[in-house]
Amino acid sequence: MSEEAGRRPQGAPKASAETSAEASTGASGGRGSGETPANTTVTVRVPSAEDMRELGLRLAGGLRAGDLLVLTGDLGAGKTTLTQGIAEGLKVRGPITSPTFVIARVHPPLAAGPPLVHVDAYRLDGFAELDDLDLDAEIAESVTVVEWGRGLAEGLADDRLEIVISRSGDTDERTVMITGVGARWAVALGDLVDEG
Repeated sequence: MSEEAGRRPQGAPKASAETSAEASTGASGGRGSGETPANTTVTVRVPSAEDMRELGLRLAGGLRAGDLLVLTGDLGAGKTTLTQGIAEGLKVRGPITSPTFVIARVHPPLAAGPPLVHVDAYRLDGFAELDDLDLDAEIAESVTVVEWGRGLAEGLADDRLEIVISRSGDTDERTVMITGVGARWAVALGDLVDEG
């Protein structure tokens, strides 16, 4: 167990890491070398909504301006709850609610750090509608979280975190698979989530 994992609060979600040799669509972390780094996937079991917020808080500790997170999961899986934890960690103005009807919200920072752009792509019909939001203009200065973004948002950045949240039967427990795509996450993902 790592020293960092030793500081995990009792009941906090545990993670396991694996490296995938398959590159996701659009990943090109090794531009100069002609090689695409292997994606790293961390799987986390999250027992409760509070633990989902805690996972978001831990993720926020390693995020910086320019980072893109693409969230996937069924309705009620915990995408917005995870984003609430990220927002808390980034210290941005809230409240953080699902932006289903406004599509995107910008949450300015309350302290030093980047703003959070929170997008709900559920009602979008394709990348053209996502592109109309001009998110690429804000991506370099913000942390951008796109709920329901699979198949739409990957083109916004070569380096990104793809997060899939799945229910574990009829319980509150969720399984969260976090895949780091691109050179930015080749090493950094393991630092964001406890591996113990």
